[in-house]
Amino acid sequence: MRISTRGKYGVRAMFDLAMRYGQGPIPLKTIAERQEISEHYLEQLMGNLRRAGLVNSVRGAQGGYELAFTPGEIKIGQIIRVLEGPIAPVECVEDGADPACERFDSCATRLLWERLRDSMTEVLDSTTLADLCEEAANL
Repeated sequence: MRISTRGKYGVRAMFDLAMRYGQGPIPLKTIAERQEISEHYLEQLMGNLRRAGLVNSVRGAQGGYELAFTPGEIKIGQIIRVLEGPIAPVECVEDGADPACERFDSCATRLLWERLRDSMTEVLDSTTLADLCEEAANL
């Protein structure tokens, strides 16, 4: 699975919010400038993250976006799933996948793809925004 700009930019924007958690809403323009992301593109990503309940938006002169939960409660896997879809290197190992392939039950490579999916899921679901903030402080 290759993470697209949607996933990369979404994680960067959420990281930006996590680094400023508790400081009130952050204007989209500010996030876009700091993270060097198109404001229009970022607006689309934040809309998806808002609908998923990961961020809150505040309207008005002092408005912007803020995390809906503490940085320690938001896992990177959640962000990736919202913006990229299922975490799976191939379709046949997606959660709830329809075993349409006639080789589904006898495919040795499917077992490899399942292990890869499980490894990716483990890393993404065990890493929180707080972990990224801590790592950034040690750079």
